[in-house]
Amino acid sequence: MLNADFGESTYRKKFQCFEKMFNANQKTFADSECTLNEIQEQIRELKKERYKLQTEKLENNRWLRENARDELIAEKIVNAISDLQPIDVPEYITLNDNVKSGLFAFTDCHFGVEFCIKDLFGNVINEYSPEIFERRMWEILDKLLDVIAKEELHEITVWELGDSIAGLLRVNSQLRELRYGVIDSALKYAEFVATWLTELSQFVRVNFQMVMDSNHSQLRLLGQPKNSFPDENMAKVIVAFLEERLKDNSNIRIAKNETGFCFTSLQGYNILGCHGEVKDLQNCTSSFTKAYGTNIDYVLAGHVHHQTSKENGKHSEVLTVRSLVGTDDYAMSLQKTADTGASFFVFDNEFGKIASYDIKVK
Repeated sequence: MLNADFGESTYRKKFQCFEKMFNANQKTFADSECTLNEIQEQIRELKKERYKLQTEKLENNRWLRENARDELIAEKIVNAISDLQPIDVPEYITLNDNVKSGLFAFTDCHFGVEFCIKDLFGNVINEYSPEIFERRMWEILDKLLDVIAKEELHEITVWELGDSIAGLLRVNSQLRELRYGVIDSALKYAEFVATWLTELSQFVRVNFQMVMDSNHSQLRLLGQPKNSFPDENMAKVIVAFLEERLKDNSNIRIAKNETGFCFTSLQGYNILGCHGEVKDLQNCTSSFTKAYGTNIDYVLAGHVHHQTSKENGKHSEVLTVRSLVGTDDYAMSLQKTADTGASFFVFDNEFGKIASYDIKVK
């Protein structure tokens, strides 16, 4: 039976033997320049085949690595959900006609990171941990419910504008600050958000969206810079977890937009949510309008860790939302500090945004 082994090692061994023999006996084998050229052409063909096999082997190994990573993440999600106690589903809320709509936005939670920043006298400027994040979110919920009752709303939109987890932007410095790995941070964060949204849904119907692309949630594979693998983002894991965890709660609807942004229309006004890493953020309503061929009236963004409002026209604004993490080491290196918290906006069909509620927490 003929030998059918045509793997890389077979070509390498045959080529090495041939090359040694050829180099030692070139003049014996080649009496003319034509014969020598023919043999050299055969050598080039053998090298080409060897490189083809090496390239194919590298691609196959890359495919195996990627699939193994995806399977690991999927297994983590399945195991995490199966080990959890079922969430109590609240009674279905019937909607009443309302001439106003509410949008609650929170961002830059950086879940998983821990730090304590002090001033020149040793007083704490800001301290952060997973427990402090949860405490802040519960305080925000209490204040948010007061606003909802004041505005007499039965349904609101909730947007998470990115940087859910701390991630690994600067590996050497951040490893000392992270309590959990990237996957565990995403799962723990998702479970808390599921619990928080469930509590909120006892009082109001919730339309939840989440920005799918932000710098901290990206997986920096192989030490590459940001946006090298834009589709490798832990926000996808968080949303998949929330969809499964909250699937039986009829008071919560989880929506996704194909662009990776948040998008909705409230009282006839188009509102887009992004993380905030866009060129000329303060004037981006027109650039988003041109890019997507749809009039964008309002843009909400995070990333800058402080609150701003830039009016770009009649019933048109760019609004940035303060962060949940607050002042961190990076902000201090720039000598910039800001309050922690979130924002709630009210819209009507005549004037667009008619009210803003600044929700601050310690």
